[in-house]
Amino acid sequence: MTKQNVVVSDADSQIMNMAVSVAVSNASVFPAAAEKPPMAPGGYISISRKKLMNLKNLDIINGGERITSWVDSMKASSPTHIQSSTCLMKDQSSWMLQHPSALDMFEQIIEASQGKQIVMFLDYDGTLSPIVEDPDRAFMSDSMRKTVKRLARCFPTAIVSGRCRDKVYKFVRLAELYYAGSHGMDIKGPAKGSKYKKGGQGVLCQPASEFLPMIDEVYKLLIEKTKSTPGAKVENNKFCLSVHFRCVDEKKWTELALQVRSVLKEYPQLRLSQGRKVLEIRPTIKWDKGKALEFLLESLGYANCNDVFPVYIGDDRTDEDAFKVLRERGQGFGILVSKIPKETSATYSLQEPAEVMDFLQRLVEWKRPAVRGQAML
Repeated sequence: MTKQNVVVSDADSQIMNMAVSVAVSNASVFPAAAEKPPMAPGGYISISRKKLMNLKNLDIINGGERITSWVDSMKASSPTHIQSSTCLMKDQSSWMLQHPSALDMFEQIIEASQGKQIVMFLDYDGTLSPIVEDPDRAFMSDSMRKTVKRLARCFPTAIVSGRCRDKVYKFVRLAELYYAGSHGMDIKGPAKGSKYKKGGQGVLCQPASEFLPMIDEVYKLLIEKTKSTPGAKVENNKFCLSVHFRCVDEKKWTELALQVRSVLKEYPQLRLSQGRKVLEIRPTIKWDKGKALEFLLESLGYANCNDVFPVYIGDDRTDEDAFKVLRERGQGFGILVSKIPKETSATYSLQEPAEVMDFLQRLVEWKRPAVRGQAML
């Protein structure tokens, strides 16, 4: 059983401390071959967890070696060189056997969910919207918005993003959803409550509030430090920071890593991780997208239930924390959005946001007759 102290707020802004306890079920919906996350075969474009662990301790011991490690990890998590078509097709075929398309496996997924409450968790960038050079222009399409709106009528639905919660809301503009910004460190439920939530209490969780002054301070320092690197963009996500290097020449990555290091070496309470051409800076507290998933299930009253079926769809390394939680719980499954093979704890895969929309639409169409039946009662 996992416990984490968080803050919960009701509609009247009354604050109380609450220990979220999540029971791990022994039941599993995964096939026997998928009980443990598969290892990436040779040649896959991936970054090992061991290499990522090296980035968590920001104490500078061997500066040169650490910078080399950072840059190597940046290249590994954000590949700019594509494999030959023959190697890529071979790897893709092997990888798809272990992580088949969620569209191809739709009937089996529905069969596994029978008699259970589906709860949907969706990343934003690269999942509901395409990855773009300017993160401020990562708009979702009108058709995707309509699809997510219909989805929320059928199932409890949450957006879980590394972005600032307010910014994600401005992109999505659907008040009936749950929003978990800053990699789950800023969670808020629907303003008018949710038809799925048991009881009338609203939801607010901000486990890293004490770090806000430090985050703001580091944001200003990083803006100043990185302004000499063309294409670098620092984004303040309230409880965490993002240093985007999608538009930075690869020859300048070492320079950028040195700039980030020069700031973070003075802040051991912050840790560095990586996504798709972005450096993520977060407090060292034990909280991530997996914890956010557990908190939201608890808030909805499903923490100790065997009849819940969480589905998490995401494209980034930070989503792996949520995929891993689902594996450990033995409930529901994760879907990785990726066109290339990656090491992952997800069970299924989709290639791009267009396929995500197709999958969500199929879920809605499958559920719609049952929703109509309930409305007529």
